[in-house]
Amino acid sequence: MAGAGKTSVGKALSLELGYEFLDTDKIIEISYGKSKDIIDSEGKDRFRAIEEGVLLSTKFKNTLLATGGSAVFSPFAMEYLRDNSDVIYLEVSFENISERVLDFKERGFIKESHQSIEEAYMERLALYKKYADYSVTNNGSMKDCIQKILSLLDL
Repeated sequence: MAGAGKTSVGKALSLELGYEFLDTDKIIEISYGKSKDIIDSEGKDRFRAIEEGVLLSTKFKNTLLATGGSAVFSPFAMEYLRDNSDVIYLEVSFENISERVLDFKERGFIKESHQSIEEAYMERLALYKKYADYSVTNNGSMKDCIQKILSLLDL
């Protein structure tokens, strides 16, 4: 979910571990343009296809990957991630997400036109939990979140 801290926590954790850090949103932006622009000009389905391709092309060797929040809409890609890595869901309350992300329209956030942001959050929540090997609460400091992850993974 946008605002969960995937990129911020991922960058800091990869430095701590000495892993390569990859951010699928950044990879898509470099190769195809900003997520919002792709969604606006080519549609949600095209963006999801691009995102799935990026996820499926990821090779995991001392790599930490931050996915886009809509990655969970691809069962094929999520199974690939689970088969090749540990999937960690950064669990953040809707209230904290709302405080962290002031304008979802500028984030390239995928949701159905009839959905509120909260309804989209609830829809994704079930998918995040379904695919996660681990869930880590990230409502506090980034340092606390990273420590929880390191403890979970025995690192």
